[in-house]
Amino acid sequence: MVARARKAQLSPPAEEQLELTIPAALDSAATPIWQRWYDWWVPREHGVLFDRVILWASLALIAIGLVMVTSASFPAAERLTGNPFYFMTRHVMYVVLGLGLLFVVMQVPVQWWLAGSGTLLLSSLLLLSVVLVIGHEVNGAKRWIKIGPMTLQVAEVAKLFFVIYLSSYLTRRVGEVQENIKGFIKPLIVLFFFALLLLLQPDFGSLVVMSCIAVGMLFLAGARLWQFFAVMVTFAFVIVLLIVKEPYRMRRVVSFLDPWEDPFGSGYQLTQSLMAFGRGDWFGQGLGNSIQKLQYLPEAHTDFIMAVVGEELGFFGILVVLLLTFALVVRTMQLGRNALQAGHQYGGFVAYGIGIWFAFQAMVNIGAAAGLLPTKGLTLPLVSYGGTSLLINCIAVGLLLRIDYEMRVSQVQVALRRGPTKSGGAT
Repeated sequence: MVARARKAQLSPPAEEQLELTIPAALDSAATPIWQRWYDWWVPREHGVLFDRVILWASLALIAIGLVMVTSASFPAAERLTGNPFYFMTRHVMYVVLGLGLLFVVMQVPVQWWLAGSGTLLLSSLLLLSVVLVIGHEVNGAKRWIKIGPMTLQVAEVAKLFFVIYLSSYLTRRVGEVQENIKGFIKPLIVLFFFALLLLLQPDFGSLVVMSCIAVGMLFLAGARLWQFFAVMVTFAFVIVLLIVKEPYRMRRVVSFLDPWEDPFGSGYQLTQSLMAFGRGDWFGQGLGNSIQKLQYLPEAHTDFIMAVVGEELGFFGILVVLLLTFALVVRTMQLGRNALQAGHQYGGFVAYGIGIWFAFQAMVNIGAAAGLLPTKGLTLPLVSYGGTSLLINCIAVGLLLRIDYEMRVSQVQVALRRGPTKSGGAT
């Protein structure tokens, strides 16, 4: 009896417990939906270890890519291998391996990438040289090295390693870049060697992507405007010259301007892609019901995956992919800004570089499929079929999450140091 009386005194009555629990639930339900979305986008609690937007947007794009590659690749796989699940099986293998690499990279300190940036740069240049000798040739281009059942597209590796090196250079020489023309030119000399090796493959698309990464990162690092515009004009002149020099590149530009002039020749791929978008309407023909993927649209599961998305899922499906890609890029750029403001220079520049890379490559891929830009063989990050591209993109996402994690940990440590000081305690 005494124990029961003591227990009754210690525990509050049922009515008081109800008063304590109900207001919390009502407060959560009464919070406006926009406020809940904002709190999810910018979490205020210290218990969140990784950026939710980057993580879930990346996983959602990978999931959409797996479904759409499976749907778009059945006819091509049946024709080329006799197994309609061939490309799906390989893509599943790359997704599993990519997610594994993503979580491994999340455990690697950012300092490791900074310390090894020079070695990674030299290794990427070596790979670009080796592929010219022992590379596997497809349609007249040597871009792949066969490693057992897998193929390595070295240009994708070069993009990531170039971002890692350029971020290291800007961390060490940001003052020189802002004040001295010599500091601005040095990374462009490195880019020149990449350009020579990429044009020998040839891989014009990867060169354009790396050029945009370099110019964008130099601009965000605070390079002078006249230097920035001078490089932009020079790059534009060189790109036009390279297009005019090669007949196949010129045909792509001409077919982009008027694909219906030669719908069964140079404009064939683009006209079939536009037909796919037109058939999709608002909500599409339904998953798996694409007509253009039935041997009409070449590269339906790689470069033109968005055309199949538009035909099967309609404008709504395209909008979902665009919003997820936009959220990933915006959040990545925000991470870069926040890291620089917090004093994490290297992490900030890496985030900026990856953000520019993903944004430009997605813009070119979707723009080419929709007829807004000339056709170029660039994958849609995290979505298109392409083993090396998917693996490298997963590594890049893992690196972003690691940068965000280290920044959050440092902020919590600073808050813990300042806390006792405010209350009069010793640090």
